[in-house]
Amino acid sequence: MHYDSETKGLPHNPLKALIAPRPIGWISAMNKAGAVNLAPYSYFNAVASGPDMVMFSSAGRKDAMTFAEEGGEFVCNIATFALRDAMNATSAPLERGESEFAFAGLTPVPSRKVRPPRVGESPAAIECKWVQTVPLTPLDGSEASHFLVIGQVVSIYIDDAYIKDGLVETSAMRPILRGGYFDYFTAEPETRFALKRPAGAGQ
Repeated sequence: MHYDSETKGLPHNPLKALIAPRPIGWISAMNKAGAVNLAPYSYFNAVASGPDMVMFSSAGRKDAMTFAEEGGEFVCNIATFALRDAMNATSAPLERGESEFAFAGLTPVPSRKVRPPRVGESPAAIECKWVQTVPLTPLDGSEASHFLVIGQVVSIYIDDAYIKDGLVETSAMRPILRGGYFDYFTAEPETRFALKRPAGAGQ
């Protein structure tokens, strides 16, 4: 079959089920007044190295995005299987001023190089300086409703328990990944495999 936004043919858009599993950016950000927001974003990834940069995409101008812009910083916390319920709780539309950290029973811990706190229970956190926000303007030229937020990595926290022989054991953290609909996946140690690239292809 073929699917597009006009003819459809399926009860739900299959894109998120096909571009999956996707890493989750559990974003903490702080505005100039010191208010903190914590929310998960499934449109999230690393986009560059040297300098290292990451991005998350916001549907509408939500607090994580506006706080990152205003405060100039944000943190990407790693969401794990053990933290799945807490991560999900932070997606709730709370009243302005209510803490997602408190609502989800999480501990805000000071970051090293940025003002927004990291999630203390998370095994790793990526501290970023906001670089730019890119409006995702549709082909028809209508006003953008989604925005790509890009940050440069300035510091990374990793729980020492997940470092072995100088390498991060990512699968041991059991990070959770987003699928389509209500589906999630998790990375397990037994599913890990390695492939060496052809000569000259880089790492």
